Amino acid sequence: MSIIALGLDFGTESVRAILVDSEGCEVGSAVSSFEHGQILDALPGSEEPLPERYALQRPADWIESAAVATKDALASAGLSGDEVVGIGVDFTSCTMLPTKRDGTPLCELEEWKSRPLAWPKLWKHHGALEQADRMTTIAKERGESFLKRYGGVIGLEWFFPKMLETIEGDRDVAEAAEVWLEAGDWFVWQLVGSHCDQLVRSTCQAGYKAMWSAEEGYPSQDYFQAVHPKLAEAVANRMPGEMRSPGQVAGHLSEQMATRFGLLAGVPVSAAIIDAHAGVPGVGAAEPGTLVMVLGTSSCHMLNATKMMDIPGVAGVVEGGILPGLFGYETGQAAVGDAFAWLLKLLNRDSFDDLAKEAMKLPPGAEGVTCLDWLNGCRTPLMDGAVRGAFTGLGMQHGPAHLYLALMEASAFGVRWIVELLRHGSADRSPSGAGESGVPIDRLIATGGLPHHNRAFVEVYADVLGMPIEIHRSTQGPAVGAAVLGMVAAGPEKTPFSSIADAASAMAAVPGDQRDLIMPRPERTRAYESLYDRYRQLADAVALQQI
Repeated sequence: MSIIALGLDFGTESVRAILVDSEGCEVGSAVSSFEHGQILDALPGSEEPLPERYALQRPADWIESAAVATKDALASAGLSGDEVVGIGVDFTSCTMLPTKRDGTPLCELEEWKSRPLAWPKLWKHHGALEQADRMTTIAKERGESFLKRYGGVIGLEWFFPKMLETIEGDRDVAEAAEVWLEAGDWFVWQLVGSHCDQLVRSTCQAGYKAMWSAEEGYPSQDYFQAVHPKLAEAVANRMPGEMRSPGQVAGHLSEQMATRFGLLAGVPVSAAIIDAHAGVPGVGAAEPGTLVMVLGTSSCHMLNATKMMDIPGVAGVVEGGILPGLFGYETGQAAVGDAFAWLLKLLNRDSFDDLAKEAMKLPPGAEGVTCLDWLNGCRTPLMDGAVRGAFTGLGMQHGPAHLYLALMEASAFGVRWIVELLRHGSADRSPSGAGESGVPIDRLIATGGLPHHNRAFVEVYADVLGMPIEIHRSTQGPAVGAAVLGMVAAGPEKTPFSSIADAASAMAAVPGDQRDLIMPRPERTRAYESLYDRYRQLADAVALQQI
């Protein structure tokens, strides 16, 4: 009899349920879209426009869609719910919300449903720009040690800037909030039905998005007091729960949720993990030195290493944040799939199929067109959500294919910048692979849906980086990773695995002779050396507001 785990993978618009057995077979899956998707323009039932840069969601959508997807996945596999031994959950982050102590989101209460800041703030919510900048400035002035683990910058998408935004933007909502937490932790809490004092907070989410570490905990009360007394009070009194790592048991599925999801009550549920970070076990990358690129709406790049370094521009280094016993480095790009979707809309096209053929016939450099891909700000290395992108060098001779190639190249140049940053341990402009004093990168794996339906995009990445890139065979790396964690949570009594590494290797790794490798083309790699310099010059000019 197969041993099967369920992975629930929460994205920006939908949730995927995937069933994976102990040998790595994806036996069933289903996707269910959120009824309200991203709430960007106005709250449900309202015509009042939301402020610029707001991105909200409805908590009930997460439960409703996850239940539908789970039942559909079981039906597609011809399985009954009692065959699932464990549940893993990955979630976008930082997506956070205020609730009452019984777990009821404020936005579900009549008194607060018309107040935007009572709703969950999606990862891409950028309303906390001023708060993030101020928190960074105060941390630098005070010489806070935690700041070094995050490249010297607190991101505007992170937990505490969003919390402070609510405190300063809607005092009544902030006062009504009895619990502040990540959406992934909230969802797990709802699955297991524990008292709020026993709710489980993910070390992954807290480590990367809330400046938490096993050694120091959250930043000090003195720091929060210096930022805002109400923030200090909320951190001290309104963030109950205990920390557990992904793969550890957060609790067991309640009777109520078992009925709703079509599963067996009492099934172990793993502590949550960030969606992109789940891609690491989801592609079987249990060893240090493998950069896993989860390419979707945005991109997130995870690298495990045996040492910790303070690297400017890195979005976080967390000991055990992804895999036990290793230091997990996170970097990323704010717009990838989003940027391509924007270009499709701009060009009034349905797909890139024909355009890709035209673009790949062009020489490197798109015949003089250079793009800066900061259409939604820059994560690594600038950690600046306000900076914006550009196209330069446009002439009457250029067409849609030039714009497309330039955008692909810009995204690839951004990844090269990240690789160099990690390898060299600084923003040094030295050539890739030379004088490495940072953390090693020996292998590149791309996962997510984008690499599978946009192969030209990965080819440009390989050419620019001058390294082979493996396209992992699964289109659902994070979802598989969540299932791996669900399998581990079930324990060695019910499964063949005693560790995440063992489960990831057995359930997700691809044998060397079966890997889909995109090889760099030497002549194009050589051409990209000078073009990369041109990209960096443009980036410097825009970052310094010279153009």
